[in-house]
Amino acid sequence: MGGNPCVSRREWLTRSGCGFGLLALADLLARESSAVCADEPERAAHPYAVRTPHHPPRARRCIFLYMPGGPSHVDLLDPKPRLLRDNGKPLPFAKPKLERTRTGNLLASPWKFSKHGQSGIEVSELLPRLAGCVDDICVVRSLVADNINHTGAALQMCTGEQAFSRPSMGSWLVYGLGTENQNLPGFVVVSPAEVFQGAQLWASSFLPSAYQGTLVRDLNHPIANLGNAAHDSQQQRRKLDALRRFNELHKRDRVIDSALDARIASFELAFRMQKEAPEAFDLARESHRTQRLYGIGEPTTDLFGRQCLLARRLVERGVRFVHLFDAPVNNAWDHHGGLRENLPRRCAAVDQPIAALLRDLKARGLLDDTLVLWGGEFGRTPTAEGTNGREHHPFGFTMWLGGGGVRGGMVHGATDDFGWHAVENKVHVHDLHATILHLMGIDHEKLTFRHGGRDYRLTDVHGQVVRTIVKG
Repeated sequence: MGGNPCVSRREWLTRSGCGFGLLALADLLARESSAVCADEPERAAHPYAVRTPHHPPRARRCIFLYMPGGPSHVDLLDPKPRLLRDNGKPLPFAKPKLERTRTGNLLASPWKFSKHGQSGIEVSELLPRLAGCVDDICVVRSLVADNINHTGAALQMCTGEQAFSRPSMGSWLVYGLGTENQNLPGFVVVSPAEVFQGAQLWASSFLPSAYQGTLVRDLNHPIANLGNAAHDSQQQRRKLDALRRFNELHKRDRVIDSALDARIASFELAFRMQKEAPEAFDLARESHRTQRLYGIGEPTTDLFGRQCLLARRLVERGVRFVHLFDAPVNNAWDHHGGLRENLPRRCAAVDQPIAALLRDLKARGLLDDTLVLWGGEFGRTPTAEGTNGREHHPFGFTMWLGGGGVRGGMVHGATDDFGWHAVENKVHVHDLHATILHLMGIDHEKLTFRHGGRDYRLTDVHGQVVRTIVKG
């Protein structure tokens, strides 16, 4: 190989990865997966290859619009007239023992709800643009989670597990299905600010490193080391070919070295991505009209508008899973105080971009097979924290799904008259995950991975598909 004779082959491989960009190759090389690869040599060598689903999928790709901190269901999508009548009175039943901070009396929503669309779904005045899309979404008002803290609840929503590192939803999907574009990451995460748990929410954990989310933090410079200033493509191609020859020589006397196959494949993948990714991430290629549709250029909507437009460009090009965090700051939806001032600001920042995404996907014929999911890790209490806030609330909250085989224009489930407990057609987080996998063509009980002597899955040993929200 020439150069410094004291440099090991492994170190040379690691250094070489730095110029290839895009996939955090240093981490990919550092994390061993030899036991995994020995069981699945073909998957290790071709991690993104398209794989046959368990049944015909309704959705081919998924966008998760994640609102970290917990949006208030009783202020946005779950109207409670009883709250208005009993505003300021005590909750008429005992609160659960699982209480983070003692809250006070009932707090009615300061905002009006009205019916929209042919379906007549009631939506808060804080979400006027989304209200125009209600016939394309299913509002699930009976979500239940198990953890009252951001740490465990966010982990459960994104990985199915509250306490330990587990593969994220996007990692499971790409592991199970591969991705339709071999020149882009299969799983992209866009989070402008740090969020609780950070990389654990999009990590591949014990799945091979190729399935972790590719993080975009700066929308102006989406992927670090994306360019290749040092060499032209022909020079880089020659370097890769030489690297492959060295690796093949290393393999020659070994019956199986699937981990090395995976590393070779990762270099090739990164090289291909350098050619296609710059165009995919370049929002300036969109028309001025499209950018205005998403609110790009307007101070309030610009940041999340860019995220939503990028999501559309990525799924349009075959990326399997895009996870957007509304994170101008950490836990932007965590309204323990300042509810009347801050919740309208957050809604104004995301309402137009989300409605634009739904309309744009629909206009391009993509909504039918693109699943869009909106929500946070839990909701907020119907009782007041202080005088102008709400506490964490996992006992009954709201999320919505649209496109991708979901019945639009319907409400599934209900909370009680105060919005405290889910009382009708409960949907646990495990059920939500099972349903998402089902819509993507995966049987959640069959998508497993053996690690540490047992088979793991996204839904662990739980989960039922919510079939009533799936189109017949």
